[in-house]
Amino acid sequence: MVMASMLVKDNPILLPLNVEKTVYDGFITVQETDLRLRIHLPPDRQLKKAKFHCCLKLKHLLDGYEHIVKQRLHQSTDLVGFILELKTVLEVCLKKLPKCYSIPPPQYYSQLILEMETLGWDKLLFIDTQFQILRMKAEDSSGRQHILTINLKSKHPAEAPECSADLPVPLLLKWTPQSSLNQLYSQFLLVIEALTEFWDVLDEIDAKTWILEPEKPNLSDTMRRIAIANNVSIKVEVDPQHPKMLPECCLLGAEHVVTPLRNNLNANMHLWNPDSGVLQNLQDVLEIEFPSPATHEKSMFSVECGICYSYRFEAAIPDQVCNDPRCSQPFHQVCLYEWLRVLPASRQSFNTVFGECPYCSKPITVKTAAQKS
Repeated sequence: MVMASMLVKDNPILLPLNVEKTVYDGFITVQETDLRLRIHLPPDRQLKKAKFHCCLKLKHLLDGYEHIVKQRLHQSTDLVGFILELKTVLEVCLKKLPKCYSIPPPQYYSQLILEMETLGWDKLLFIDTQFQILRMKAEDSSGRQHILTINLKSKHPAEAPECSADLPVPLLLKWTPQSSLNQLYSQFLLVIEALTEFWDVLDEIDAKTWILEPEKPNLSDTMRRIAIANNVSIKVEVDPQHPKMLPECCLLGAEHVVTPLRNNLNANMHLWNPDSGVLQNLQDVLEIEFPSPATHEKSMFSVECGICYSYRFEAAIPDQVCNDPRCSQPFHQVCLYEWLRVLPASRQSFNTVFGECPYCSKPITVKTAAQKS
């Protein structure tokens, strides 16, 4: 069997080392990476008894794929076919380890240090050992701390970096090959400043009301579930782009309590004043005053589920309530659904289950767990 040397880019380059042509040595190039290998054939040149040797880098890449290489070696009809099979296996390996063999050139590091000196090292919170992931700190006009994570590419600045931050809107930063980290950081400051009014609105709600959900709000959260009374609350979804406008509202609680509040909201919606605070507007249109941390304890609103006897279940709090005024027992949606679905007297229509309250036996309904938004 004769093995011709192939000198085309990305093709294997193997040459026989002896007259018998039983020992071949050379390189196989995959994704611009040269990998050394040597193959020893038996005197009859049968691949089934061939021995395969390789460099440490190639051995590391093939870790876990040895059985596949051995199988390909035994099944290939000739050495050329085996080398092409090996190249296919290596391409799969390299795709799973794309960054391990992509080392930036020296100018990448000098450029990065120069940009950081211009931006200011005091803004840097973290940088990884490969000098590719940076975390920068920033502060908005209200004193909130923000973190911008920048994932630089090996071809920086020719290739745009990946940026992320804890924001209620997508982070869209412009980048060209002429851009710098300083320009990127300046764009981020403009983004967080444009959202300052949104965070001011939520900060006031957080400070002056009892928030049932989320338990620990993030800067990206736009929803707040505010306690109104025992087993009565309202979910508000604030628009980050228009935070002073009337938010989406959803009243939660027993119907005999929620209905008057819903009527007030619909009747007074026209009174909403964008020049006033969102919290004050909510109180005005609902014709109520929210319980505040200054006058109420949160335990007054943290009523346990009547089925599982816990307040939080898989991060959810009770949001289903018996509509009978004499009962008003709260339940987790999933608990009530599981309870009702096994009762013979319960029935289901589309995504709603009809049954009896576990406490007072009055009619109660719950939407199926799969339909919960």
